[in-house]
Amino acid sequence: MKKIIRSPGSATIVNAIATGYGSAFGIDLDINCIAKTKNNSITCLNDVGADTFLMEICAKKVFSYYNIDENDFGIDLKTKSNLPMASGLSSSSASSNAIVSVVSKIISEEFNLKALNDMEIINLAIDASIEANVTITGSFDDATASYFGGVVVSNNKTREFIIREKMDEYSILVYMPNFYSKSVDSNPSRMKILAPLVDVAFDFARKKDYFKALTLNGLLYCSTLNFDSKIAIDALESGALASGLSGTGSSFIAVCNEDMIDDIKEAWSEYNGRVIETKVDNVGCKVI
Repeated sequence: MKKIIRSPGSATIVNAIATGYGSAFGIDLDINCIAKTKNNSITCLNDVGADTFLMEICAKKVFSYYNIDENDFGIDLKTKSNLPMASGLSSSSASSNAIVSVVSKIISEEFNLKALNDMEIINLAIDASIEANVTITGSFDDATASYFGGVVVSNNKTREFIIREKMDEYSILVYMPNFYSKSVDSNPSRMKILAPLVDVAFDFARKKDYFKALTLNGLLYCSTLNFDSKIAIDALESGALASGLSGTGSSFIAVCNEDMIDDIKEAWSEYNGRVIETKVDNVGCKVI
């Protein structure tokens, strides 16, 4: 049996590290996970040469959930991605969602068992990410924005939605500098100093004023993570509706109308790195 799952990344509206409350939206950059059954064992491979530890934990958690022995049944997992890794665009959440989802679907069909529902997939994926030490908060907002698409506003501490809805399909520009930044390498205690101000950004998100929330959040986290906020200001000056740091970096995003793309790209051309054109994703995780 063979199945392929497509899982998009997400971009930050409000980073949950400071307060435990966050917001994110899906973007049309994704990871595809190709899964094939075999006689025994779990094998994992990705096209970027990254460590496969997270992939293995995700698969093992699903095997354990269904009480399947790797000696009696196996699966081969490969991922292909156009979603930049370790850049604040939820590559870990997208990968976890894809792998848990595809392994669940294969096992449930192969053994005539009940498939995991959406929230069971998400929670297993988050648990795997925590175990693999690729997330600080569990990233419920990132994981659900990736899985469902659209925009989410959430309590990451209790893994509950405050808002989940479709988002207008604006153009999204991603500025990728020539370096990476893993969220687990950042300093949570330093970010929590900003909690009262991040609360202001979150209040904007809760009121569905997502652009103000995104821009304010980005400026706040730039200040504590030592990123150059001028990158976001340049985008805003060039016509972006919102712009800011995504996750704990290293990427910046700009939300814009299509007619502003060239102006923003020109403004960002003075910085080393590259600019990726994409859009809001409202589809989420799906079989392809």
